[in-house]
Amino acid sequence: MPVSTYLVVALGAGVAGFVQGLSGFAFGLVALSFWAWVIDPKLAAVLAVSGGLAGQVVAAVTVRRGLDLGRIAPFVLGGLAGIPLGVLLLPRLDADWFKALLGLLLMVWCPLMLLARDLPRITVGGRLADAAVGLAGGMMGGLGGFTGVLPTLWCTLRRYERDVQRTIIQNFNLAMLTVTMISYLATGLVTRPMLPMLAVVLPTMLVPTLLGTRAYVGISESGFRTLVLTLLTGSGVVLVAASLPKVL
Repeated sequence: MPVSTYLVVALGAGVAGFVQGLSGFAFGLVALSFWAWVIDPKLAAVLAVSGGLAGQVVAAVTVRRGLDLGRIAPFVLGGLAGIPLGVLLLPRLDADWFKALLGLLLMVWCPLMLLARDLPRITVGGRLADAAVGLAGGMMGGLGGFTGVLPTLWCTLRRYERDVQRTIIQNFNLAMLTVTMISYLATGLVTRPMLPMLAVVLPTMLVPTLLGTRAYVGISESGFRTLVLTLLTGSGVVLVAASLPKVL
């Protein structure tokens, strides 16, 4: 691969590491808004899961917000059922469809998160609804490390406090990404040619992740969230614009 590809991968890993350290999620989304342009979706998925898992381990050590098993368990149990479905779908992905779906996901999810404070609080569904959201999150984890997307939106719509939401998402992501990586290894999706890229991603994202976890304590969450989600929405528009003509 050309040097420029490695530079784009490293840049995506660094930015994604910082965002994940700050928010507790979104490594795969942020990284793939860079990577989807330059590398194969299967490689991108493995890198996203590897980097996201490494970042969650760092966050679990540096940002501790308690462990409420009663709230976390439905998400995790649902997610465990969803991961195999996502892993089965991954080898059948088309690169242009992958970019289009990722872009649409960013375009829909990010504005919803920006508007979430004005949406009514969801109180129905209980643990069964939490498990269903976990199932969807697990499927998206198997497709490329997007485990935190739907659970984060759901927790926001539930109007959980900041630290409660971080506890749920951080521990959910740690569990899901661990199982996803084991599934990738067991099914042979991680191959020897991927090792050089892994050697770029993992060291590159560690320091930004640590900086993000430090910033979590002092930075205005609402201001930073608005900035990041606006940028990600723009990334989604560009991805769809680039891939949709080929898909159609």
